[in-house]
Amino acid sequence: MDTIFALSSGQPPAAIAVMRVSGPRAGAALEALAGTLPQRRQASLRVLRDAQGALLDRALVLWFPGERSATGEDLAEFHLHGGRAVIAALEAALGALEGLREAEPGEFTRRAFVNGRIDLAEAEGLADLLSAETELQRRAALEVAGGAFSRTVDSWRGRVLALSAAVEAVLDFEDEGDVVTLSEDFSSQVNYLRSEIAEYLVAPHAEVLREGFRVVLAGPPNAGKSTLFNALVESEAAITASSEGTTRDVLVRPVAISGVPFSFVDTAGLREGGSDEVEAIGIGRAKGELERADLVLWLGPEGEGPESAWEIEPQIDREGHVSKRNPRLRVSAVTGEGVIELKLALVEAARRAMPRPGEAALNERQRGLLADAAEALAGAEGQHDPLLLAEQLRLARLAFDRLTGRAATEDMLDALFGRFCIGK
Repeated sequence: MDTIFALSSGQPPAAIAVMRVSGPRAGAALEALAGTLPQRRQASLRVLRDAQGALLDRALVLWFPGERSATGEDLAEFHLHGGRAVIAALEAALGALEGLREAEPGEFTRRAFVNGRIDLAEAEGLADLLSAETELQRRAALEVAGGAFSRTVDSWRGRVLALSAAVEAVLDFEDEGDVVTLSEDFSSQVNYLRSEIAEYLVAPHAEVLREGFRVVLAGPPNAGKSTLFNALVESEAAITASSEGTTRDVLVRPVAISGVPFSFVDTAGLREGGSDEVEAIGIGRAKGELERADLVLWLGPEGEGPESAWEIEPQIDREGHVSKRNPRLRVSAVTGEGVIELKLALVEAARRAMPRPGEAALNERQRGLLADAAEALAGAEGQHDPLLLAEQLRLARLAFDRLTGRAATEDMLDALFGRFCIGK
């Protein structure tokens, strides 16, 4: 196996830069540049020199041998000054050593997975943690990256193994001509386990947390959508004008409000036909956004918006604006009246749709496999044929194994670890 190296800290310049080296020649690389190996897991100040003896830097070095390192293999770290030239010189010196090469994106984390330091669910949580931009995203990602969900899955798997063992005992005794039956509470154990999984399946999704609570502003032309959109994102992102059909395409802006991630979507005015082909395309895309939305703010005639949309009475600063009998909120994006109240209401709605602090948020892959496990357990309930019962329990175990990576395809692993940066 190759020994890999990469910058694991942020882009230079910085006060400190951290270069990691992982693989069978990590110790030799550390000795070549620092002279000798330091004490295990203790930072030591060393003078770094390249193969020609030229001074590279004075840096702290650390040595993590063997299976207890972050990657599950020999690992060295160089904590050096964070200037671009210093980093480039160290990279050149490492690249000149035999058996060393630059790491690919996510390769350090992939090695940690392959060597059993983390499982697949934890790796997915780590990827989300690296991309977290809000406090809610950070907390949910930490819950998965820290192994809480994996421990739950392992517990479920252990219970299914115990149930499978009971079924196998029945099959063994049948082969010997004896009559053995399952315990009276066997079916209730299966049912209880399935109900636990069902609770996870109805919990808020990781996609809402990662991509932001998607709020679509919709209504006919000149309803004030773009002006309100600009007020919500606090930027002149959308062009506003008095002429109809100004907004021709979908405009999306990610924004955090009170630590909650949102994606606000401005859309073309909805009307039959449109003045030209381009506007008609924009109207079609707007209708597609209504289906993707977590929440629609309807600025058009009362009662004509999508089901469960919030009725918003816009442009209340204008004389002769059309009033609504029962609006959720009355706003003026021009004067700011009602905008703060709208933001607070949106934050409250988004928090209800997102995982609570300390609650794991599952992605589409994880939910799909949990659904497979629940379906297999449902097939086991009330099943009297031990062979069919054993097969359903095997399918449930297989779903759990795929969740944590005991059974995973290379294509799926490539897609996951490709999300990481080079130094991770």
